[in-house]
Amino acid sequence: MTEPVRVRFAPSPTGPFHIGGARSALFNWLLAKNTNGSLILRIEDTDLERSTRESEENIKAALRWLGITWDEGIDVGGPEEPYRQSERLDIYRRYTEQLLKEGKAYRCYCTAEELEASRQKQLDEGKTPVYDGHCAHLTPEQEEEYKKEGRVPTIRLRCPQNETLSFEDLVRGHVSFESNGVGDFIIVKSDGMPVYNYGVVIDDARMQITHVIRAEEHLSNTPRQLVIYRALGFKEPKFGHISLILGKDHKKMSKRHGATAVEQYKNMGYLPEAIINFLALLGWSSPEEKEIYSVEELIQQFSMDHVSKNPAVFDIDKLNWINFHYMQNLSTDELVDILLPQLQKAGFVSADVSTKDRAKVAEIGELYRKHLSYGEQIIELARPLYEAAPELTEEMQGVLSQDTSKTVLEAYRAKLENAPEDTAEYYKAAIKEVQKETGIKGKDLYMPLRIALIGAMHGPDIGGLVHSMGKTEAISRLSQKQ
Repeated sequence: MTEPVRVRFAPSPTGPFHIGGARSALFNWLLAKNTNGSLILRIEDTDLERSTRESEENIKAALRWLGITWDEGIDVGGPEEPYRQSERLDIYRRYTEQLLKEGKAYRCYCTAEELEASRQKQLDEGKTPVYDGHCAHLTPEQEEEYKKEGRVPTIRLRCPQNETLSFEDLVRGHVSFESNGVGDFIIVKSDGMPVYNYGVVIDDARMQITHVIRAEEHLSNTPRQLVIYRALGFKEPKFGHISLILGKDHKKMSKRHGATAVEQYKNMGYLPEAIINFLALLGWSSPEEKEIYSVEELIQQFSMDHVSKNPAVFDIDKLNWINFHYMQNLSTDELVDILLPQLQKAGFVSADVSTKDRAKVAEIGELYRKHLSYGEQIIELARPLYEAAPELTEEMQGVLSQDTSKTVLEAYRAKLENAPEDTAEYYKAAIKEVQKETGIKGKDLYMPLRIALIGAMHGPDIGGLVHSMGKTEAISRLSQKQ
């Protein structure tokens, strides 16, 4: 019988939750869901100087917003509590004592200066720098002398010599490292904190993790982790290292490529379903080769067999295209929920939203729905409906100076002044009447109206614009531009 899949996502809470971390979490979650397995959320906070609870809360909030849930771990509990590394030090200590007792690990009293001198010497000799084993066979008397000097030891694990450390990567195929290039490495720092590679192996083993799916940058950690697994007699999981995310310039994703944190995309009014859809396509492809997938489809179709080892390119245009698709399928109420925070952020709508405010946002949302790739774009689009009309460009002024434009503005203003009803439908029908009466049509009819009303040469339905800004304001703007 095949053992149930158990995967984990174990972020370090040292800053905003990066889009790359979200992609790793997503792949683990999809694999767990696809196989009816379990996802464990663990916090790796042994970097005490940089780790913060604020960052931890940001990670959890981002995962929840994306809809990525976990079966065990922080806030959920489980048989291996606690799930925060800094609270598991007694567990690591017991394994360290075992390794020391078995002679598989030893105390190292070398200072930073001594280690650097050894490293530089090896570099000068054209060798790959590894620990030179200075403390590998100290006598009790030598250890006592070092202690008297006030030296505080680290703990190093003995790495086997002349061995090949190999494994079958779920993404990259056969991978191997020579153990001589690893050397005896530190597993516990002088302050008693386990290093990343040590804590993660103990946690993964105790939590019975079957598949370790993580970013390519962790590939170099794998040989050390394999040595730890074998020293402790733990069963090794299957490893899968997913490709880096690159910007469109094919350089590693960074702030220069735009927003990199999940929270930024949330604040910009992207939809979580669209982010999930987009992230899934960064390194994974379905046999169907389409672009739009529901979460249910992703769960059903996801498999590590279709994860590519080639770098994934973060194409913001593609994300916007996908998000646009999801925006079109929102109900009016859902659209308002996305746009309201943006309009409040701009100061157009107060924190205390009235029924009238919400109705206006609903109307504006429907007006501009086809123009929105993400929520934040509504700020500039709707600005003329909340503030004074913008200054016109020279080109716009040139359009309004034409005789046909003056005729259109005057005729439409008269229709508004004598409007029998205050509806978008009437204001739209009135344009058709102006067309019949003046014989002016096409862009000569619509462009001057949009320029006069919102300072734009192109835009949404004019009837809706007039109703949204109010007939009195529309008449005023038409009068000013004649």
